[in-house]
Amino acid sequence: MARNKTLVPGARKDLDLLKARVMKEKGYNTDPTNVKYEVAKEQGVPLKKGYNGQLTSEQAGKVGGPIGGNMVKEMVKMAQENMKKK
Repeated sequence: MARNKTLVPGARKDLDLLKARVMKEKGYNTDPTNVKYEVAKEQGVPLKKGYNGQLTSEQAGKVGGPIGGNMVKEMVKMAQENMKKK
């Protein structure tokens, strides 16, 4: 169960599209809900659907870090481009 809440109601779809686009650019060809399993497999992390409380914080970071990190980089880039337009 994810604890992250979307701050802007209705933005989930766009965030999923962003995740899909960013991760596709990184070579992952899966839908946004399953990309974490592909990253986990690549990193050797035993992530499974459902409860994953047995994972260490290091293992969880190996999965979430590349996904979230790349999304943040793209959002910063988008914000900078938007600020140039003003």
